[in-house]
Amino acid sequence: MVQRIDVTGADGVRLAAWEFREADPAAGAQSAGPDPRPAVLLLHGLMGRAFHWAGTARWLGEHRRVIALDQRGHGQSDRPPAGHDVRTSLGREAFVADAEAVVEQLGLAPVTLIGHSMGALTAWQLAARRPDLVEAVVICDMRASALGEASQQEWEDWFHRWPVPFPTQDAARRWFGEDDPRVERPDPGRGAFFAEVMHEAPDGWRPLFSRRQMLTARETWVHDAHWEELAQVRCPTLVVRGLDGELGRAEAQEMVRVLPAGRYAEIPDAGHYLHYDQPAALRAALEPFLEGVRADASR
Repeated sequence: MVQRIDVTGADGVRLAAWEFREADPAAGAQSAGPDPRPAVLLLHGLMGRAFHWAGTARWLGEHRRVIALDQRGHGQSDRPPAGHDVRTSLGREAFVADAEAVVEQLGLAPVTLIGHSMGALTAWQLAARRPDLVEAVVICDMRASALGEASQQEWEDWFHRWPVPFPTQDAARRWFGEDDPRVERPDPGRGAFFAEVMHEAPDGWRPLFSRRQMLTARETWVHDAHWEELAQVRCPTLVVRGLDGELGRAEAQEMVRVLPAGRYAEIPDAGHYLHYDQPAALRAALEPFLEGVRADASR
């Protein structure tokens, strides 16, 4: 079962958090009362949404309290208020403060943070700034190095090429998975990822987010390297990369070396959207790490 919980984030932005809970097989209803199990907060990447983690949340929920967050400007969370400085309201401080608010308002600490792409950056920045709140971190396919202006310009050009509105959701799936010039070979995981962030508008299927706001959010971190904050993460941290993802092996291994308690995992036959490409392999990589964290905590 999935329950929506509204949380107040930075600047008063209303955030939609989603708790994945198993129904009580005896009572046939959701169990009541606070969940005493160790907590996990799932943070999606840029343009993503909480329900991208649904498959991961199901197996995590067997032994843990699982919350997934629609980050500001994404999914069913609010966009920053009109009149605010967008570079501030869509900047790193705001995203990290939102995650901190979720952990504190829902009583999740000490929490394990599992983040994909931009969500992984949010995870390790929060762990660096509030080590008292975070028990462990999983970084899924996110680089610590600066990407630079050329990368940002490529994204802007790419956004302009989107043939929106799409006539159907399946048309969006095909374009992002097969027809997009950025796709070198068919990528069903990528197609599924983007199909799930489309909604039906009067003229067709459009993204849930503002592409302009996504560019602004990306601009606030793409020019900077994030090694210093990474080195400040003291808790156990697993760096996971898809073999064909955006995080190269050399950089991933350097991230592990920089982390005081870093570990490494690689998912074969997976790209950037590794939780879509190889969910079983991702689970096989995460489970031993998470079980080890809990074993250490219980000693």
